[in-house]
Amino acid sequence: MTLRHSALMIGFLAASLLGQENSAAAASAAQLAPHRAVYDITLVRATPGSGVSEMTGRMVYELQGSDCNGYTQNMRFVTRITGRDGEAQINDLRTSSWEQIDGKQLKFTTSQYRDDQLEESTQGDANRSAAGDAVKVRLTKPHPKGLELSAGVMFPMQHSLALIDAAKRGQDKLTTELYDGSEKGEKVYLTNAFIGHEVDRADKMQGVAPEVRGKVDLETPRAWPMAISYYDASAQGKDAVPSYELSFRLYDNGISTKLFIDYGDFSIEGSLVEVTMLEKAKCGDRKSN
Repeated sequence: MTLRHSALMIGFLAASLLGQENSAAAASAAQLAPHRAVYDITLVRATPGSGVSEMTGRMVYELQGSDCNGYTQNMRFVTRITGRDGEAQINDLRTSSWEQIDGKQLKFTTSQYRDDQLEESTQGDANRSAAGDAVKVRLTKPHPKGLELSAGVMFPMQHSLALIDAAKRGQDKLTTELYDGSEKGEKVYLTNAFIGHEVDRADKMQGVAPEVRGKVDLETPRAWPMAISYYDASAQGKDAVPSYELSFRLYDNGISTKLFIDYGDFSIEGSLVEVTMLEKAKCGDRKSN
């Protein structure tokens, strides 16, 4: 009864590496607002075969950095899952990553605990020398290993910026491969993102807890509903079922609300209950993992 790794949980989503898209990504990056967001997690649906009877939890996501220094994302996702047999289990997923905004480097660490016992730990980095180059991955945990990924693979922050850029240009779909260090650092997802019409000002506070309103401006930034399906990369060109599906509302400052994740046999939602805006790092003040 463990939650499968979610590319969303390591960070919210990215920009293209090729040609003129680099300037668009940089422009989008400058608008990202460093912040700490807290989401209450609740179970929406569970099939009898899922083994899940009840689930509660909390996710804390933190974004720090700047477009000139790169961005650090930290996330802790803790859930208490009760099975059909009445036994409860605590799952604690902790991730941290640092990414250059030009998509040349990603550093990541992930630790998965179950009932306070460390079950899995992943650490590594991914690099490309220049736009259009293949991505080389060097893993140090759980075992030393090297991988080479296709040049078109995006990292989490790139993907987030690509979604914002696509939404601003009126695109309704974005398809790309995504690498975030999931599944012991060996997983590449094929993602299909569908982008809805821009949210009206009057509807932007839907799904936001009353205690958040008035503490942070979520009415001024532009926002769009997003729905993303995550497939195993080997499924490209095939009629495959997604590993999981994610929907959320993405603001152009990087904040997300109305989280919903469907794992097939069960689904969960995350309600934004707290947001703290953080100071943007000054250029030359870089802190990486």
